[in-house]
Amino acid sequence: MDSPTPAQLPELLHGLATTRAIRRYTDETIPDDALRDILFAATRAPSGSNRQPFRFMVFSNGPRADQVKQLIGTGARRLWDAKRTRDGYDAGSGTDQASPKARMARTMQDYVDHIDSVPVLVLACLIRYRDPSPSEGANVYPACQNLLLAARALGYGGVLTGFQGLVEDELRALLGLPDDVALSATITLGRPAGSHGPVRRRPMAELVFGDTWGTGARWAVDPPGTAVLSSRFGPG
Repeated sequence: MDSPTPAQLPELLHGLATTRAIRRYTDETIPDDALRDILFAATRAPSGSNRQPFRFMVFSNGPRADQVKQLIGTGARRLWDAKRTRDGYDAGSGTDQASPKARMARTMQDYVDHIDSVPVLVLACLIRYRDPSPSEGANVYPACQNLLLAARALGYGGVLTGFQGLVEDELRALLGLPDDVALSATITLGRPAGSHGPVRRRPMAELVFGDTWGTGARWAVDPPGTAVLSSRFGPG
């Protein structure tokens, strides 16, 4: 039997294959009932021993929300400015304005320039019950993915970032966070100014191996019509 095309996949799998990182939003607000459904999906995520140590702070409108968004905006621009220089986004193929590298640079610049006014900003938090460890993200990031998929299902979009890290001290002071609460991620949400659609990723055989490292499993074949990406930006 032939594999289904991306558009023929069951609804959940189709959502997984078409949930893009959305960084441009309209001015439309997200109503409370939609936020309820999105965050409900987040709270259904698995966690170690079912402790559910993840918590979400949701900022949409009001003075506190404005302060948080402005702080995150400050951190976002600092991080992106450093990354743009460090990773050479304006060199090599980045000088060609039609290149994927240049398009990504424009997208990110627009995103950080306007992040202060996103419709909704979510801080994903983790209540630590043991010393920090490399594996602790397993207790919060599945919930973040649930959140993004639920937003996609309801016609919204978002993206997960680490922008909170550059302004963590200021955020902790503003929000009065307890010492045992870690700030794990920043998620922005809104109605996409563009659209979701099939994502471009590396071919499955480059990412999924059988019993030999570096050799794609014999069944690791992308469905017909899958958009693939052979490299991140190409040479330069």
